[in-house]
Amino acid sequence: MSWVGTIVRFIVATLVLMFMGYVVPGFSHLGFWSAMLAALVIALAGYLIEVMFGKSASPYGRGLVGFIVSAIVIYFAQFVLPGMHVSILAAFIAAFIIGLVDLFIPTAVR
Repeated sequence: MSWVGTIVRFIVATLVLMFMGYVVPGFSHLGFWSAMLAALVIALAGYLIEVMFGKSASPYGRGLVGFIVSAIVIYFAQFVLPGMHVSILAAFIAAFIIGLVDLFIPTAVR
């Protein structure tokens, strides 16, 4: 994946996290900078998981494992970030929406 793809995924995650606070009960409202910090923590945790367990366990990996790992990373990010509160159901919904948006936004430079 290119650096442009990484930046696009980071921005998408930031916007989705901001949006989730308004539509999903159990997900705290995040301002732009809080959502950006949350996206950074989620990206770093996803990177560490990918390094330890391989690409198939990455939050950006396709499939059920990537979806579940992404939801877990979102849920546990609340323990690192002040002001972020997420229920487990909201974490799964956020992971689903991030994955869905990721399917439709091209991240590769051709």
